[in-house]
Amino acid sequence: MNASEDARDEEMAPAVRSILAAARDRRVPEGSVSVDPRDIPVALARARSDGRRPVIAEVKPTSPTTDGVREDDPVELAESMVDGGAAALSVLTEPDHFGGSTEALRRVRETVDVPVLRKDFLLEEAQLDAVEADAVLLIARFLDDLEGMVRAARERGFDPLVEVHTREELDRALGAGADLVGVNNRDLAHLEVDLSTFESIAPRAPEDATLVAESGIGDPEDADRMLDAGADGLLVGSALMEGSVRENAARLTGVADR
Repeated sequence: MNASEDARDEEMAPAVRSILAAARDRRVPEGSVSVDPRDIPVALARARSDGRRPVIAEVKPTSPTTDGVREDDPVELAESMVDGGAAALSVLTEPDHFGGSTEALRRVRETVDVPVLRKDFLLEEAQLDAVEADAVLLIARFLDDLEGMVRAARERGFDPLVEVHTREELDRALGAGADLVGVNNRDLAHLEVDLSTFESIAPRAPEDATLVAESGIGDPEDADRMLDAGADGLLVGSALMEGSVRENAARLTGVADR
């Protein structure tokens, strides 16, 4: 770990420090992937034109901020989310703290016809090659060479979703060439959620950027609040995984109201 990483880790909640340590120790795959991606911004816009809320539904077996583990087949969960109107999917591939796997993502992407985002804590270019996806999450806070990771993702065909939490990180993301930006309402330093985070950052983004609101969206009212603030998409995980996944998705996307 270099001095920059050490200082950054000291600012993080213990659970996040543990996730980053595991990410650094994870085995790097051999070879390189090349992807012909499905387009997430197009899928989100199509959902809006169909009268659905543009939800990126997350297959999330567990996390440090949730109780219990969801042990359903990830493919069945993904199909239920799409049946409930999800415009795209996110699949956790972090194994140690979220119960995810690259194999789950591979199976989901082979089954569904919507774009699939790989959600993980990716710290170096070689980690991009673990599995094919349509988009990959890059967390600005954890990447010193953000521009290099954005470029490396695009070279493989991935659409990089660059996650930010502050205005300064938004500026970094835009400077790195990001046009698909996620604003995380959760502060990874303390794991606290505040929906006003998105509301304060969104006005600084250019009109041609695709903005995704992440974390803290628990019901249709939260979803509409984020859409009113300028979100083009909504990344929702925990709120979908409790109870009937299809019914939860249908409620959030608005399909249940038809």
